[in-house]
Amino acid sequence: MALGDSFTEGIDDPYADGVFRGWADLVAGRLSQVSGPGFGYANLAIRGRLFDGIVGEQLEPALAMKPDLISFAAGANDVLRRKCDPPTLMARFDETVARLRGTGADVLLFRFADVMSRLPGNNLVAPRIRYLNQAVGEVADRNGARLVDLWHDDEYANPALWSIDRLHLSAAGHRRTAAHVLAALGVPADPAWWDVPTRPAMKSWPAARADDLAWAGRYLAPWIKRRLTGRSSGDTVTAKRPELGPIDPKI
Repeated sequence: MALGDSFTEGIDDPYADGVFRGWADLVAGRLSQVSGPGFGYANLAIRGRLFDGIVGEQLEPALAMKPDLISFAAGANDVLRRKCDPPTLMARFDETVARLRGTGADVLLFRFADVMSRLPGNNLVAPRIRYLNQAVGEVADRNGARLVDLWHDDEYANPALWSIDRLHLSAAGHRRTAAHVLAALGVPADPAWWDVPTRPAMKSWPAARADDLAWAGRYLAPWIKRRLTGRSSGDTVTAKRPELGPIDPKI
C-alpha cells in the first residue's frame, strides 16, 4: 500500500499510455516476483497533496484494506508553503505513523533527496527539508518503521536523476529509489536500478541562464499561479491503483 503525493504516484516516469509508473510500481513488481500468488498492491498517492490531504483522503481507505506493508511519504509539499510550521507538521506525522504501525503493518518512511539546491527559494525551504528529514528518522526509530534514506545518497546531486521540471525524479531516479526501498526491505533489486546516467556536461553561464528562464516560464510560473488561485496539480486526478490487486511482476 503506497500513500503520498507525486513522489509516490510516480511523476515523471510515464508508461507508454501516459500513466505514471515510478518507484512504487517497480517495488511492487519485484515484491510480486518474490511473494508469488496472492500478492496485492494499491497506490493511493496523488500529485500535489499536502499532509492533510494525504491523511484525510488516503489513510482510512488504506487501513480498510488491511495491508501488511505501507509506504508513507508526506510533508514535502507542505514545507514549500510559507506558513508551514515544521514542528507541528512532524508531530502530526508521528501520530499518523504510530497509527499505521498500530495495525501491525510494516511501514516505510523516507528521508527525501536534496532537490532544493537547484531551485529558487533554497534559503527558505532547505532548512525545513533538513528538519523534516531529521525528524522522519526519529519518527522511524520511535515507531519501529523502516527508513529509506535518500538524503545521504550523493548520487542524487546528478541532474540526470531528476525530471526536466527539476522537482520530480526522472525514470533513472525512480529506479534508484526503488533499489533503495528494496534494500530497506532486504530484497535484492535489479542491479541496473542502481546505475546512474552520465552527469550532463556543464553549460556556459549564458546557456544555463537561458535554461533557467525557460524553466521558470514552463514550470515555476504555473506553480506560482496555482498557489495564488488555491488550485493544485492534482485537483482532477484520482488514485491510479485504488484497490489492492495483482501487478505484472515484469513491470
